[in-house]
Amino acid sequence: MMPNANRKSWRGTAHVIASIAAAALAAVATPVMAQTPNPLLPRNLSPWGMFLNADIVVKAVMIGLALASLLTWTVWLAKTIELGTAQRVARRRLRKLEGASLDAVARDCGGSSDAVAQLVLSAARESELSGYIIDDDFKERVALRLERVEAAMARQVSRGAGILATIGAVSPFVGLFGTVWGIMNAFIGISESHTTNLAVVAPGIAEALLTTAIGLVAAIPAVVIYNHLARVITGYRAVLSDASAMILLMISRGRRSRAAMMPHAAE
Repeated sequence: MMPNANRKSWRGTAHVIASIAAAALAAVATPVMAQTPNPLLPRNLSPWGMFLNADIVVKAVMIGLALASLLTWTVWLAKTIELGTAQRVARRRLRKLEGASLDAVARDCGGSSDAVAQLVLSAARESELSGYIIDDDFKERVALRLERVEAAMARQVSRGAGILATIGAVSPFVGLFGTVWGIMNAFIGISESHTTNLAVVAPGIAEALLTTAIGLVAAIPAVVIYNHLARVITGYRAVLSDASAMILLMISRGRRSRAAMMPHAAE
């Protein structure tokens, strides 16, 4: 049998070996556990993956901003086609007003519904209501009619542009609301997980910032397109003003022609 001293020495040596083995096992197991992904964290941090893992409120904000961006480009396409067609027709009508008479132009316009045709037909209607008598007040009455038609045509081509102004003004704030809401949820998640590890914090912050990015994507094109359409509409209104001036000139020429014919009629 072993002496008591040798037995105690072996026990101490075995205890030291067991402690070293446990420390080594813990050192090996710790990195493995640290590398194991947390099942609660989103694994896909692409924009689509962040959208799928976002809160319901953040998802609603993202969908609303995406629809606003789609509406912006739809309005741009529709108004570009409408204004381009209206400007081409107005310039073609304007060229026909040079050197023509009001009656001839009115017959040429017929039942057309474009803006310049409406100006001509409005002046012809006033001439008809006045009994084809071009007196001192006739030109003023025609001018009032032309102003009303110009205002109506301007309102017609401006429809839809106000939506772009609203989207451009509101979208950044809607995106900011989604960001604030997402950051609040991220902080709540940090509090519940009792950790400040970047792997836990980063996904929530990224989802929150994505709403701001989508808000800017919706707002910036809306503002640029609105300013572009405002310039085009201003140019279109200038063409209508030129057409009104040409109609008033035709009326003045017709008045002078009638005045010149009156002495010959008296003879």
